[in-house]
Amino acid sequence: MFSVFRRRRLRIVLVLLLAVPAAVVASFVWWATSPISLTTSPLDFSVRTGSTARVAAMQIRAQGAALSPRWFYWLARVSGEGTQIKAGSYEITVGTTPWQLLRKMARGDESLLALRVPEGWTFERMRGALEAAPGLVHDAAGLSNEDIMRALGAPPGRPAEGWFFPDTYLYAPGSSELALLGRAYRAMRGRLDVAWAMRAPDLPLTAPAQALTLASMVEKETGRPADRPRVAAVFLNRLRAGMPLQSDPTVIYALGSRFDGRLHRHDLRIASAYNTYEHVGLPPGPIALPGEAALQAVLHPAPGPALYFVARGDGSSAFSDTLMQHNAAVDRYILKKAP
Repeated sequence: MFSVFRRRRLRIVLVLLLAVPAAVVASFVWWATSPISLTTSPLDFSVRTGSTARVAAMQIRAQGAALSPRWFYWLARVSGEGTQIKAGSYEITVGTTPWQLLRKMARGDESLLALRVPEGWTFERMRGALEAAPGLVHDAAGLSNEDIMRALGAPPGRPAEGWFFPDTYLYAPGSSELALLGRAYRAMRGRLDVAWAMRAPDLPLTAPAQALTLASMVEKETGRPADRPRVAAVFLNRLRAGMPLQSDPTVIYALGSRFDGRLHRHDLRIASAYNTYEHVGLPPGPIALPGEAALQAVLHPAPGPALYFVARGDGSSAFSDTLMQHNAAVDRYILKKAP
């Protein structure tokens, strides 16, 4: 009797051992072929260079997609696509499954075209690159910047400059230029909202748009990434003190096509709201497309009382707390006087 009971129990255990893997496989297949739940559609996200499938899934989930990094990792591993994920900017629409998303990211440049928009470009330069990009339907051609922003649903009066995130955008041949612009606009808006929500306390900024404007100035002022938080701190300290920001790139932006490659003394007196030598406070809007690092520098500046900086000539900057120190730095690095 005891042996019969043991045999029945053993059969039950064996059935369960066989059934569990089958159930897991069935659940995995169901997950891989079911639409991903999105907080918004289309949902834009970027995959950084060198990202694994698990890291990419974590980046995607952080943007608002219900995607399991662990299961996405196993999907990439069992399918053999784990080492094929390509960096770039993508979008997910309603109905996209994890398997379709993985294939999209694995195809990358093999079947998709790429448009690279570097940090620090102006919007006009981005528009020029879009117009020259192969495979796009140029439905933004002939539209003014105001028309484009209106088509993208931007609030009235919002300028185009600065509001498009610099990244590498992958797109299929036949894609819409306006659709790609929409992806870049949503990407910047999302990055800015997240960064603003996590900003350091006591900044002399009252709105995300001000942070974007200052980030564009930091982007144009810095030749070395490590200097961004210190350059941001100088501008923020000047805003607190009511001092003019005295940023050369804002004057260059105001000059536009009149800029001949060198700033002259008379240029610093140009009548423009973007002339931060003549006007105290921030300019009316951004002067370029800032990247993530510039946004973070503005919203998490370096500590310290520095009010001045000057380029050393090697891409880095020298920072000073007082005008006397700054003048000495100008003598050394700009006028090349012996210390």
